[in-house]
Amino acid sequence: MFEILTGTGLSAAAGLNAFIPMLILGLLDRYTDLVQLPAEWSWLGNGWVLLIVGLLLVLEIAADKIPMVDSINDWIQTVIRPAAGGIVFGSGVSSETVTVSDPDAFFGGDAWIPVVMGIVIAFAVHLVKMMTRPVLNAATVGAAAPVVSTVEDTASLSLALAAVLLPALVIVVIAAVVLGLWLLYRRFRRPGVRRSSVPRSRF
Repeated sequence: MFEILTGTGLSAAAGLNAFIPMLILGLLDRYTDLVQLPAEWSWLGNGWVLLIVGLLLVLEIAADKIPMVDSINDWIQTVIRPAAGGIVFGSGVSSETVTVSDPDAFFGGDAWIPVVMGIVIAFAVHLVKMMTRPVLNAATVGAAAPVVSTVEDTASLSLALAAVLLPALVIVVIAAVVLGLWLLYRRFRRPGVRRSSVPRSRF
């Protein structure tokens, strides 16, 4: 059960920001004992890979906070985020963590199954993000972009950490993110308040 929650949390985090969960897994594997990546995923902890992912993360964070640029970035990320979701789901459920001591118990030798699941979950989260951002930007003349982006980055970081350290929290965090995005979309998709129909004075 923890394997599923770990993979779900990591891939959902990738749907919001492709590089945060990858960086979290790599750093924890390289510098702590909290995560032990299996041999096939050990490249995530490579120093050069961490540097490249870190640079891509900086670019992603910057681009996602600029109106119009964020929408272009979302189209580009339509391929990258699901791919990252497959990577972190596959590596996450096959790693030993503080809560998962027997990672092969759930999926066994079918290594492709968690990768596909991660792709699907990340793609679904990405689609929600991609559909709500233009609505919020249009309703707030772009003012919402940096705020919403910061919330999404925070949610991605929270999901990634929860997935590794306390998978039971993944459900709570995902529910909070979905509810928050739905409320924002519902609030700003409505047309502006109509002006009062009180007739003007002729004088």
